[in-house]
Amino acid sequence: MPLAAASADTGDTAWLLAATALVLLMTPGLALFYGGMVRTKSVLNMLMMSFVSIALVTVVWLAAGYSLAFGEDTAGGLIGGLGHAGMSGLGPDSLQGTVPTLLFATFQLTFAIITAALVSGAVADRAKFGAWLVFVPVWALLVYVPVAHWVWGPGGWILEKLGALDFAGGLPVEIVSGASGLALCLVLGPRLGFKKDAMRPHNLPMVMLGAGLLWFGWFGFNAGSALGANGLAAAAFLNTLAAGCTGLLGWLFVEQKRDGHPTTLGAASGAVAGLVAITPSCGSVSLLGALVVGLTAGAVCSYAVSWKFKLDYDDSLDVVGVHLVGGIIGTLLIGVFAVESMTGGAEGLLYGGGLGQLGKQLLAVVVVAVYAFGVTYGIGRLIDATLGFRASEEQEQTGLDLTVHAETAYDHGVLGHGAPVSSSVVPSAQKVTPQA
Repeated sequence: MPLAAASADTGDTAWLLAATALVLLMTPGLALFYGGMVRTKSVLNMLMMSFVSIALVTVVWLAAGYSLAFGEDTAGGLIGGLGHAGMSGLGPDSLQGTVPTLLFATFQLTFAIITAALVSGAVADRAKFGAWLVFVPVWALLVYVPVAHWVWGPGGWILEKLGALDFAGGLPVEIVSGASGLALCLVLGPRLGFKKDAMRPHNLPMVMLGAGLLWFGWFGFNAGSALGANGLAAAAFLNTLAAGCTGLLGWLFVEQKRDGHPTTLGAASGAVAGLVAITPSCGSVSLLGALVVGLTAGAVCSYAVSWKFKLDYDDSLDVVGVHLVGGIIGTLLIGVFAVESMTGGAEGLLYGGGLGQLGKQLLAVVVVAVYAFGVTYGIGRLIDATLGFRASEEQEQTGLDLTVHAETAYDHGVLGHGAPVSSSVVPSAQKVTPQA
């Protein structure tokens, strides 16, 4: 009697469908989070950089990205092949474990999308939109896709040869976006008025809403990475909630002690810092470990965001201070707090595992950060030398919303920037009166 064909588990599939939608929602959430943090004259441009990343990365992922990241390894753990280019050979009956392969590919696509969108925060207010349209697909193929293969792909060297752990994206999402953001900061240079003018967030309620949507979507990001409706997903879900809470509290504690007042921006940033740090470790640490990971990230990242003023790099929206630093913290602390009941084998330093796992985590962090920084810097320099990556001084002073998109976010115009608005850049139906 022939064996019955394998079929997808309906419970696992239903959960991953929901998780995929949650992770996709994170990019619009990020757009609001970033959009509220910039000044009024560039808020639409900031939103557009996130939304256009959805379209660009999707096309690249379907054409070749998924195959290169998750296809059969062809280069000693460095990259997959093109056997599934254009999603060829992946029909509705194809399975990845207990879920349809097409669903798995879509779930992974949402990770690639938000990673590209995260980078935009480092160069807010000053990047050419046309250059961003070129940068995103090239960067996705040359930076994100190889690292995703190293960490999660079949035969990937970090996963199978080194043995470093990363449950939901500390390396390919958080550290890659932070290191790439730092590279682009150096390519484009600082904003006009950096360290001189106040560049406060223009809409803190929007920032809080964006942070809330990110937190909501993060449950799909982390618990969805279990690829099933199971106990591991439940543990990752709870760890995600716990770390977000202690990250928020850690940041507020530092603000109160250092500045004398807790802020809404600090609360939003602290929650995100805790969520960033728990991303790689949510499937490896106990609840106690998750609480410590989040608290550590919230406290350390609250200091790290000020490093840009000392080291003179203009990371507009603190991608380096939150995502790079938080990603490093979460990835390294796996080597301290990993428990066998979560990992199925590997244990951290505090649970009898010695320094071995910590050393593996450190090597993975260094290699991924250096690779992402170096390749992104090269891509950025090439685009800057050919197309120009930096917006003109006039565009930056007037605001990218008017000069690039011929729109304004608010019908009362661009507030508080003093630069005159040329009528040549404003359609007659949208002309506004600048206010001092």
